[in-house]
Amino acid sequence: MTLNASDITSSHQSITSVHKNEHSLAIEWSDGSTSQFHHIWLRDNCPSAFHKTTKERDFDLLSVSEDIHPIEITLGKETLEIEWSEGNHRSIFLQSWLLEHSYSRTEDPHYISSYQSWDSSFISHIPHANYDQIIQQDSALYQWMVELDKFGLTVIDGMQNTPESTISLATRIDYLRQTNFGTSFNVESVESPINLAYTSISLPLHTDLPNQETPPGYQFLHCLANDSEGGESTFVDGLRVAEELRSQRPDHFKILAEQAIPFRFHDQDHDIRQHHTVINVDHFGNIIEIKYNAHIADVFDLPANLMRDYYLAYRNLMARFRDERFKIEFKLQAGQMVVFDNRRVLHGRNKFENTSGRRHLHGCYIDRSEFKSRLRVLAQAHS
Repeated sequence: MTLNASDITSSHQSITSVHKNEHSLAIEWSDGSTSQFHHIWLRDNCPSAFHKTTKERDFDLLSVSEDIHPIEITLGKETLEIEWSEGNHRSIFLQSWLLEHSYSRTEDPHYISSYQSWDSSFISHIPHANYDQIIQQDSALYQWMVELDKFGLTVIDGMQNTPESTISLATRIDYLRQTNFGTSFNVESVESPINLAYTSISLPLHTDLPNQETPPGYQFLHCLANDSEGGESTFVDGLRVAEELRSQRPDHFKILAEQAIPFRFHDQDHDIRQHHTVINVDHFGNIIEIKYNAHIADVFDLPANLMRDYYLAYRNLMARFRDERFKIEFKLQAGQMVVFDNRRVLHGRNKFENTSGRRHLHGCYIDRSEFKSRLRVLAQAHS
């Protein structure tokens, strides 16, 4: 069965023909591309399969057979209608919806990462945003979040000199992530530290809390005071480093992306452990996460036949993270806040002198899922 729609014209892509195969429909679009939609998938995603208010699927997939198929197909100007072989049921799909959910189109933008990697030259292009504008305007919030999503690192200027302003800005996105360090935390040198961050020594580049089952997503570090000598913040885009590693040493990339190592944080009240791969790739091949923290990596427990190869790859990655080609360094000033993707951008700090002045940062986390959710909702009104 083949339908043609040469008389259908639209400013957006539309269906030009539909061909029925044994288990699927083959659809050709006005730009010449094609999509495949399986019959069982179409029935499962009929608009009537979702609750009108909650939008959750309430259709019982087992109420139809695995061989359900169209007995009549009608192509409208903006719709595709299907009369099914079972249940005396008719589905009406918007063509725009089918295009958006065309799972067979490998060039679909949904499969392409929004991230744009950077090297040391990014120091001249770090996106800056204004605290008051983000607090007061959803459009400014959206534009800032788009840049943060793309580059993984931004600076907020004009912060009020209070810990509360850290929370006020972060909760413009959503609720805070609580960890064993609290809902928010202070980064300053203390006499009995439970973490290297709470000292004045150099803090090596790392991502926070890979010992957690799900490490925090976005980190907010608000500078309340930074009058000491030293204490410059350092950052490296783990995405750019991993991209180069995959290009130059695919064998090292592969073992780091496939073999998990243990991470552990422990003090008097906690013993939090988790195995993670240092590099995480999604189903479409996009590099989406770096979990790297050499000072809380636990004793490696890989199989004997992999241990040496893993160490060689791990050392290679570690050396690249320290390469000056990738590193940016600047000193946060009071009234500034740096916000970065903790599962992509490595951060660290140069040594500072306790006796030369006060250094005090206030921080918190927002998880990636809440960040992405807020970004999608804002995009509906501001993109």
